[in-house]
Amino acid sequence: THDKFQAALNAWFLQHQTYVNERTTNPETGKSRYTHKRLRSAYLSLKRNLPFLFTFEKYPDLDIPRLLLESCFSELKAALRCHRGLNQEHKIQFHGLFLCNM
Repeated sequence: THDKFQAALNAWFLQHQTYVNERTTNPETGKSRYTHKRLRSAYLSLKRNLPFLFTFEKYPDLDIPRLLLESCFSELKAALRCHRGLNQEHKIQFHGLFLCNM
């Protein structure tokens, strides 16, 4: 549920706050940046989008399937298995075409 997820996310952040906010200073320029940028970005994305992640709970009368994205990704992964030799640029194009045709 939304409340359980939010509580777990807050508890995780409180436990790992120092690590997530850790900064590294470049000795040449003196500028600092977040050491774990991708982890911090993932956490902030979850926090920012939390109101939208549980829309299916807020509006049960809309009958929004909980696993809609999961089924979409499984189909995408199955389609990509047939095209294992794609380079990064072609994979991105494949993803775009696949999602546009859904």
